[in-house]
Amino acid sequence: MTVGGIFLLVIGGWALSLTLHEFGHAFVAFKGGDYEVASKGYLNMDVRRYTDPVLSLVLPLLFLAIGGIPLPGGAVWINRWALRNRAFASWTSLAGPLTNLLFGIVLAVAVQLIPMPLTLLIGLSFLALLQIATFVLNILPVPGLDGYGAIEPYLSPEAREFGAKARPWAPLVLFALLFAVPAVGATFWDAVYWLYEVCGGDSYSARVGGGTFQFWR
Repeated sequence: MTVGGIFLLVIGGWALSLTLHEFGHAFVAFKGGDYEVASKGYLNMDVRRYTDPVLSLVLPLLFLAIGGIPLPGGAVWINRWALRNRAFASWTSLAGPLTNLLFGIVLAVAVQLIPMPLTLLIGLSFLALLQIATFVLNILPVPGLDGYGAIEPYLSPEAREFGAKARPWAPLVLFALLFAVPAVGATFWDAVYWLYEVCGGDSYSARVGGGTFQFWR
């Protein structure tokens, strides 16, 4: 596999993980009582159902290329009023990040157990790292991210009102801190690499894969 092949592997894997993430949201929402997700076409693995070409693919890949932070990309419109209870509302939010975590673990373990060419190994290792990074990022309790969505049903009305107002700008502040404040970015990636190794990943291979993916740097 060439350098270009690794680049395409990561992009294709990212699109697949985006689909799995959003399907996870939709599947749990359907089980929880939001049957509209079926009529909206969310209960399938067609990435076109979950994406906007620019917001869901181009921008996340651009940020990934320049900084290595996998921004959230897809979207599933959930009717949370249709969900049976607060537990289903929480698990609907958690389903997406947990899908990324599971996908990352499967990739990390597969790389360790299955003999494969070096280029494929480092490419899949980097893709696995991105899944763990996506999990860590999305699980943060910041309005607009899935981690906040998981705790929102249990907050007071005043807190939920504040969260609704903060939702449009809170993720932007977080991303700005990750990019502009070295200590914040370093803490984030330290947590990502720690969890990645706990899940069985090889940090060295992932770093090499990331450097190969960003072949222009």
